[in-house]
Order: sequence, then C-alpha cells, then structure tokens
Amino acid sequence: MTTTTATTTRAVVEELLKRIGQGDPERIAELYAEAGDWKLSWPMDEHGRTVLPWIRPRSTRADAAAHFRDLAAHHVPGQGATEIERVLVDGADAVVLGEIRQTAAATGRAYRARFALHLTVEDGLVVRHHVYEDSLAVARAFAEQPSVTPATRPSVRPAP
Repeated sequence: MTTTTATTTRAVVEELLKRIGQGDPERIAELYAEAGDWKLSWPMDEHGRTVLPWIRPRSTRADAAAHFRDLAAHHVPGQGATEIERVLVDGADAVVLGEIRQTAAATGRAYRARFALHLTVEDGLVVRHHVYEDSLAVARAFAEQPSVTPATRPSVRPAP
C-alpha cells in the first residue's frame, strides 16, 4: 500500500460523502467509473423492487445517478440525516460506517438504519460500491402494514 493511494482514496471518499450530503445525483455520479461493481445487501426475493425500487443491480455511472435520484424520490425531503462515524482506508479500499435516519415518503414512517459502505477507488473514481445496512428497518418503514415484532406481538402463555 502506498501513502499516495490511501491519500487519493480518502480524498475521493470524502468528496463523495460531501456530494451525497448535497444531494445532486449527477455530481455524485461524476465520482463513479463508467463501469463498476455495485451491490446492496438486500434479499431481492424478500424486499423486491415494488416497495424499494432503488434496490436493484447497478453497474454504470448512469446507474449511480439513477440510484441517488430514486432514493431521494422515495424519502421525505428535509426529514433525514446521515451520521458518519468512521472512515477506514487501506490503499484503494475504504469502509464508511454510520447510521442513516430517513422518513419513507409512501408511509410517513421514520426509520434508522446502521450501515457499512465498502468503496474501492481506482484512478480517482469509485469502481466498487457495496452497501451493508439494516434492510429490515428500511423494509418495515416502507411496508403497507407494520410487521409484527416482539414488542407488538400479543403475549401467548402456554397452557398449564
């Protein structure tokens, strides 16, 4: 690992996070390579595209812009925030740890989701974007009917 590579990676990641915070999908996408490796930690068969349409396979710079447009379209403007707790850099790779707080536009339900974002930077552009987050919290916020959770489940006592 060279210091120059790590310095470039950190600078690109910090600029990416700044642009994501500003919310301009086209400017965000400028930091992605024309083709890349994009993954989200969502089981497609469970959450599907109908409720969470921004969760789908992506692989191009145009896809990156579309992702951030879709994400913005499905959340209430001004009712979200992201807390970045740590950015870890090792050569061309970076991991961003934090928490997302958003409100689902379709249901008005607020949610919080912890996340880890694994990025790889080559030639000053992001070539890998893998997100691992609390997909259950997001899915519940967008679900038409809230899921039954241990806190809302009626207590059942076994028969004597």
